[in-house]
Amino acid sequence: MDVLLGLGVMLVKMAVMLGVALGLAAYMILLERKLLGRFQVRYGPNRVGPFGLLQPVADGLKMLLKEDIIPDGVDRRIFLVAPAVVAGTALFAFVVVPFGPTLSLFGHAVPQVIVDTNVGLLVVLGLSSLAVYGLALGGVASDNKYGLLGGVRGVAQMLSYELPLGLALVPVVMHARSLRLTAIVDAQASLPFALTEPVAFALFVIAALAETKRIPFDLPEAENELQAGFHTEYSGMRFALFFVGEYVNMILLGALTAIFFLGGWHGPLLPPILWLGLKVLAVPVFLIWTRASLPRLRYDQLMSLCWKALIPLALVNVLVTGALLVWRI
Repeated sequence: MDVLLGLGVMLVKMAVMLGVALGLAAYMILLERKLLGRFQVRYGPNRVGPFGLLQPVADGLKMLLKEDIIPDGVDRRIFLVAPAVVAGTALFAFVVVPFGPTLSLFGHAVPQVIVDTNVGLLVVLGLSSLAVYGLALGGVASDNKYGLLGGVRGVAQMLSYELPLGLALVPVVMHARSLRLTAIVDAQASLPFALTEPVAFALFVIAALAETKRIPFDLPEAENELQAGFHTEYSGMRFALFFVGEYVNMILLGALTAIFFLGGWHGPLLPPILWLGLKVLAVPVFLIWTRASLPRLRYDQLMSLCWKALIPLALVNVLVTGALLVWRI
């Protein structure tokens, strides 16, 4: 009976997670179009439904009804699978992301996370590194030079920025003394790590921005150079999967930033889930703001920033954090 109850609770949590993630991704697209419109002194979508709130529904129907074109010369199997890899890895990472403290339901303790594993941080990093395969395979399988160049750029960029991203999280693990995401949140009950580790916080945000391929780090797409980069040959729902993967990654980045550095669901007065939601939403708004404000880097500037600035600074920060923790002991 307990096994069936546990399985039922897990299935309910997976359904809620999937629905919330996809719903937030759809309306994050609308939010970005609205905010970019305001930044550029225009309205943005405002015709479909009240205040344009049904625009994501219209966009989804449009993608469903568009012709799915598969060009001649592509590696058909890889071409068809690549978009699902990008969207699937982003969605699957939410399995280990906690969205609140443990609740008591019918006398049973119910963690507000699908799988509360003691290596949650490693699972997130592993899945984020797998996403590069979808990007690279989509570009290479397209039999298109722009797609190939976009895929190669994406692989080099993501592999490079994985290093400062991982190093930025080492001080977090040193403070929390655990790789479990719930334990990391609990370690910030009194003070978020963004205040105790500001350098690691800044490094994480910059590296994660490059991981999500957002301006000023959107070199794998770079429409003025590569048309659309790795997804140049995609249309219909397969293009939509790349699009959904990008915005689900934005939500995931917001959730991870809140968990690792902003104290998770901890906060005064408001319910924990509301605190977490506000913190998660703040990160995509910041990403949209940077898109409206900053120009795209050149590729040599992108790689120099990583290897000559971020990685050395991250290593120094790890050493300083370790020295301070030993000195306090």
